[in-house]
Amino acid sequence: MNVRFRRGVVAVGVLCSLAAATACDVQSKDNSVAAKGSGSPTAAKALKVGWSTIYLTPSWMQQTLKLLEDDAAKLKSAGKVASLKTFNANGDTSQQISQIRAMIQQKYDVILVDAGSSTALNPALEQAVAAGITVVSFDSLVTSDKVIKVGTDQKKWGSMTAQWLADKLKGKGSIIAMNGPAGVAVSEDRWAGAAEVFKKYPGIKIVSNVHSEYNVAPAAQAFASAYSANPSIDGVFSQGGALSAAALQTLIKQDKKLVPITGENYNGFLKLWQSNLKSGFSSLSTAQPNYLSVIALQAAVAKAEGVAVPSDITVPLPSITDSNLSQYVKPDQPDDSYPITALPQSEIDKLIGK
Repeated sequence: MNVRFRRGVVAVGVLCSLAAATACDVQSKDNSVAAKGSGSPTAAKALKVGWSTIYLTPSWMQQTLKLLEDDAAKLKSAGKVASLKTFNANGDTSQQISQIRAMIQQKYDVILVDAGSSTALNPALEQAVAAGITVVSFDSLVTSDKVIKVGTDQKKWGSMTAQWLADKLKGKGSIIAMNGPAGVAVSEDRWAGAAEVFKKYPGIKIVSNVHSEYNVAPAAQAFASAYSANPSIDGVFSQGGALSAAALQTLIKQDKKLVPITGENYNGFLKLWQSNLKSGFSSLSTAQPNYLSVIALQAAVAKAEGVAVPSDITVPLPSITDSNLSQYVKPDQPDDSYPITALPQSEIDKLIGK
C-alpha cells in the first residue's frame, strides 16, 4: 500500500458479516479459495489465513488481492492453505484493530496485515503472536519487532532515483522536487534518501519542494504553480507515479522542454514516457511491487513448515529504464494500474529462507 493509502479516496469496500460476535460492523471480503486438484498435503496442517488491509479500493490494492488469491489457490491445492479471507477496514484504523482481534478469537493460523498505522496496530498484532498466530506485516509496515516484516527500502527508493537524476544532469542544474503529503512516513523516507544524494552535488539547486496528494489532478495543479515560478528547470525529482505523470503532462501541454523526471510504475506515467521516448524524454522509475503479498503469505507457510524465516525481509526494488520500459508499460490497461514483472519463485525462496 504505502503511497496507495494517500492516493485514492477511500470508498466502501465489499461487505460481509464476520461470524464472531466481537465486531458486528466488521467488513470483510470472503475469498476462500477452492481446491484445484489433489495436491499432496505437507506434514503441517492447512492454514486458515486472514488478510487485514486498511483499504481495498485503489487499483494497486485490487492487483495485490488478485495476486494473493492466486497464490493462495496454489497453496490450497498443495494442502498448505485451508482458506483465505480478506478484511477491509475502509481507511479506519480502529476498525482494522477490531478485525484483527476478531481473527484472534476465531483462531486464525496466519494474519497478514497492510497497516493503516505503523504503531496503533502493534498491541493487537502482538496479542495475536502471543496466541500462537503467525503475523506478517507487508507493504505499509508496523514497528513491532514481534512480527515478520516484508517490505522495500523506501530511503533507497529516494536515493536510487535521485542518483540517476544527478548523473543525468552531470551534477548541475535546477530541479523541482515532487513529494507526497508532508508528514507521511513513506514520503519522508523517500525524500530523506534523495536529500542525502543531492547534498553531494552543490551544483544541483532545488528551486521548489512541492508536497501533493498522490493523485494526478492535485499534483498537476501543484506542479504547474511551481513550474510557473521556476520555468528554467533541468529536471524533476518525483517519488510517485501520479506525481510524475502530472509533471510530464504539464510540460507536454505547455509545449515545454521535456526534462528528465524520475517516477514509478504508474501505468499512466509509463504510457506518457513510452510515447515521448523519441522526443528525448528519459526516466528511471521503480515500484512498490504487489508481489509483497505473495512473499508474505509464503513466508507464513514456510514458518509453519519449520523454516527459519527472517524477521525482516527486504525485497529488492525493481528498476524501470528507457531500455526495459516496454516490459512494464501496458497500453491496453488503465492509467491507474501498476504493471510489474513477477518475481521468480527461486528469488522468493531465497528471501524467505528456504
